[in-house]
Formats: sequence, C-alpha cells, structure tokens
Amino acid sequence: MMLEPFQYWLGGGAGALVGFVLGLVGGGGSILAVPLMVYLVGVTNPHVAIGTSALAVAANALANLIPHARKGNVIWRCGGMYAFAGAIGAFAGSTIGKAVDGQKLLLLFALLMLVVGAIMLKNRNDSGDPGASCHRENAPKVMAYGGATGLFSGFFGIGGGFLIVPGLIAATHMPMVNAVGSSLVAVAAFGLSTSFNYALSGLVDWWLAAAFIGGGVLGGWVGTLASTRLSGKKGALNTLFALLIFVVAAYMIYRGVGEL
Repeated sequence: MMLEPFQYWLGGGAGALVGFVLGLVGGGGSILAVPLMVYLVGVTNPHVAIGTSALAVAANALANLIPHARKGNVIWRCGGMYAFAGAIGAFAGSTIGKAVDGQKLLLLFALLMLVVGAIMLKNRNDSGDPGASCHRENAPKVMAYGGATGLFSGFFGIGGGFLIVPGLIAATHMPMVNAVGSSLVAVAAFGLSTSFNYALSGLVDWWLAAAFIGGGVLGGWVGTLASTRLSGKKGALNTLFALLIFVVAAYMIYRGVGEL
C-alpha cells in the first residue's frame, strides 16, 4: 500500500497523540490507534490499520514503560503474568480477526468500548489497594483475565488493549496509577503478538509504523508526567479514561453505520 508523504506526517502526529494517551492512561491509549489510522491518516484497509497500529503501539508502550518504571508505577509480577497469558490469546484473537470484514470489526469494537467506558465511569472513585500484588492464590484469576483480554485485543487489533487497565484492576484491585504502568507490559506483548500475525499476511505498513513510533515517543513522555500528577486526584484518571472511550466510540459508530 502506497501513501502520500503528508500521510506519513499525519502518522507521526497520530503517534504523538496515542503516545500521550498511553502515558496518561496506559493500555487505554491504544483505543485511539486504529481510528486515527483509518480516519485521520487515511489507511483504507482496516486490517492494515490494525496490523500497523499494533506494531507501533507495542513500541510506544515499551518506550512509555521506562518512565513509569522509574516512578515505581509498575507491578512487574502482575504485568508479566498478565502479558504472558494475553500474548497467547492475542495471537488466537488476531487469527480470527483477519477473517472478519474490516468495517464490521470496527463497529463491534466501538460497541464494546461503550460497555467498558460505562464500567470505568461507575467505578471511578475506587482508589484501589496500594499493596496489591500477584501471588499463587490469585494467579489463576490474573491469567484468566490476561488471556481473555489478549483474545479481545488480538481480535479487535491492539485497540482492544483498552481492556487491560480495567482487567488488571478487576483481577488485583490495584490502584489506577499502578494499573496504568503495569498495563504497558501487557500492551507491548499483545501488540507484538498481534502485529507478528498480521505481518505474516503482509498487513503491516513498516514506514507508517516507524513514523507513528517516532511521534509516540515524544507524546508518551508528556503523558507520563501528566499521569503522575493526576494520580493523586481521586477518580481523575478513571474519568478521563471513560470519557475518552465514549468520544472515540461515538465517532466510530457514526462512521461505521454510514459505511455498512
């Protein structure tokens, strides 16, 4: 697929926005990647948008993981367990997703976003348990949530990664700021698994991914600073996350219904 030069510039700008939101709300930032690829950059094949954004978001997540780790926001055992189970699910989900019509996939994704946004808004004032951890007793629950989230993430493209933050909170009851940092481990694993599967079918635009990643590194640095400052305000990150989901979902439904 050949794009115009200005589309790669748009890709860099889109990457900066996604990187900022990834740094701010962790895995939730991935919900913007596919919509921006399709509706802003102008990638006409939804499957190429999914494959390319999965690779770009995985790289941006790894970049954002560093400052979050330095600030102590990452619970490594939880993130690792969740990522391991989810990467397997993501490969299975992406295999199924490649066989589904692209426009229908986007519309289903938007409807799922509304459900998760409502759940996050309902629980926005739950501050979580600062001492949350992952151990033998809750490992099956964490792995189950990770596998299910990975399946959705692979099926819907890395955009399904917005389920990672609420999944981590549900499995461990960790605070939002720790779920944001820990989710980046899973986002990277899910994205690499999904993009590898799509690359096998030639559904990754490597140059666009590079532009997206470049913008995402800068945006992620700013987003991480904002996330740390907002973490002390009860419910602020949860509310921002939910509102972001509602806005993007509404636009995707509007566009998706018109194109069916």
